[in-house]
Amino acid sequence: MKLSLKEQIALLPETPGVYQYFNKKDEIIYVGKAKNLRKRVSSYFTKTHDTPKIRVLVKNIAYLRYIVVETPEDALLLENNLIKEYMPRYNAMLKDGKTYPSICITKEEFPRIFKTRNIDKKIGEYYGPYSSVWTINAILDIIHRLYKVRTCSLALNEEKIVENKFKVCLEYHIKNCKGPCEGLENKEDYNRDIDEIRQIIKGDANEISKMLLERMKNLASEYRYEEANEVKQKYELIENYKAKSIVANSVVNNTDVFGYEEDENSAYVNILRVSKGAIIQGYTIEYRKQLDETKEDILATAIVELRNKLESDSKEIVLPFPIDFELSNVNFIIPQRGDRRKLLDLSTQNVKQYKLEKLKRAEKLNPDQRAIRILSEIQEKLQLEKIPMTIEAFDNSNISGTSAVAACVVFKKGKPSKKDYRKYTIKTVEGPDDYASMQEVVRRRYTRMIEEGNTLPDLIIADGGIGQMEVIRKVVEDELNLKVPIAGLAKDDKHKTRELLFGFPPKSIGMKPNEMLFKLLANIQEEVHRFAIKFHRDKRSKKQTASELDNIKGIGKVTKNNLIKHFKSVKRIRTAEFEDIEKIIGTHRASIIYNHFHPELKPRE
Repeated sequence: MKLSLKEQIALLPETPGVYQYFNKKDEIIYVGKAKNLRKRVSSYFTKTHDTPKIRVLVKNIAYLRYIVVETPEDALLLENNLIKEYMPRYNAMLKDGKTYPSICITKEEFPRIFKTRNIDKKIGEYYGPYSSVWTINAILDIIHRLYKVRTCSLALNEEKIVENKFKVCLEYHIKNCKGPCEGLENKEDYNRDIDEIRQIIKGDANEISKMLLERMKNLASEYRYEEANEVKQKYELIENYKAKSIVANSVVNNTDVFGYEEDENSAYVNILRVSKGAIIQGYTIEYRKQLDETKEDILATAIVELRNKLESDSKEIVLPFPIDFELSNVNFIIPQRGDRRKLLDLSTQNVKQYKLEKLKRAEKLNPDQRAIRILSEIQEKLQLEKIPMTIEAFDNSNISGTSAVAACVVFKKGKPSKKDYRKYTIKTVEGPDDYASMQEVVRRRYTRMIEEGNTLPDLIIADGGIGQMEVIRKVVEDELNLKVPIAGLAKDDKHKTRELLFGFPPKSIGMKPNEMLFKLLANIQEEVHRFAIKFHRDKRSKKQTASELDNIKGIGKVTKNNLIKHFKSVKRIRTAEFEDIEKIIGTHRASIIYNHFHPELKPRE
């Protein structure tokens, strides 16, 4: 007889374990771990979940299975293995699309050392991976400068070397190789260097340094100064390498340091492996969130994943915050100060840099993504129902009420859409009344949009403070019954964007001047101000010339423009000599202009 979910849950033990949810197609859709199976599983069905994805998960659960384990640590390890094997739909999935390079030491009589992204344990032993290409290149550089290991791909063995099957190449002649292919370096000496290289890669540079110093002293005491000098050069190289690689006190030994960062969709975890005060490995992974996974659960999963990937058996783990799982014989530390804190800060810096680089790569491939991110910040700060893909901003311009105009600029996906800009000549307002002018323009703008069935903006921005916001609100909400969010951008005494205002009554929304969000809004404000001022200047200039020249019969636009371009103003044209005007527009048109401005004189022919 098949049990219902409720009956299955009632039979669950109160012990550590892993549970698996199946759908009606017998597919595993979720794997979870628990210290108390019954308590954890029942929480899915007794609580009201805010996250839609969890509600969908619960709705799709047809039945469950579970595996009891001895400890929470076992549950964590088993969960990790099952997720990798079945890749359930609703689990946070490791997004590890990029293969990072490792250092390979081949399993040959005369091993080679090189960087590779392909792992084949039959070919050699691997150290890594390294998420920083600079780090792996620096390690290989010091290795090849310290030790003259071969870089060729010859199948060297002692038998073929004795038979003289090989000849030295250019690397030998430029002193980058000691020529083992011709027996100029024996197998024992070559592999002793390989053993020392292993120690350097593992972080035991101190031991190599001590050994080199001792060897140098012994050679010098035997008056073998040339050999001692060669060892001295190695010693200085390794000391220089240590100075660059040691970032903490050598007391910090055999330690894994984890940094954590997240955003709405992903979590990022970095590991720094530290040996004797030196960072020997660094790696960052990304988890794509599926449900409402806690940062503690994601970090616990990442610890198991990264330690397994890097084959770490460190007995000390440094964390940014506590997790609810333990590992046997491992000490968890959350440092507040000292060298471990510095290492934790460095790991956090690495994970933030990884996240930033990922964001920049994505934005480079999809330029709109950067704009969407900034617009999402506006949505979050203003608590809008949707991302403001279309933003419209208004501004007035007049001088003592003359040539009063207004302008509307439109930004779509964070960029100016100039074909949608609109200019307005104020028609119903007498005198310098900015509030009444703003109401007229907003009323005309959105009344027409409603009549033509055009899509309304997602956000309206007033180039001004509380007063401008309120007059816009009265038109948009009270008169037109529209539900469009309204924000205001106030300026300081230097006419620079100071703050973002939102809500009724308006409240200041915090922004930093170096934020991309602030820069976008300031750009919108400057653009609407520029557009309004330009329209006002054009209108005022047109009005100044139209009062005289446009009304003179026989004088066209080209003639008028030529005169204004030369004389700069109507006043100068009025006082100019006939001969000066004649040089610009010819005798006939000059006569018309001169006679217009000097009717008291005898008409010119």
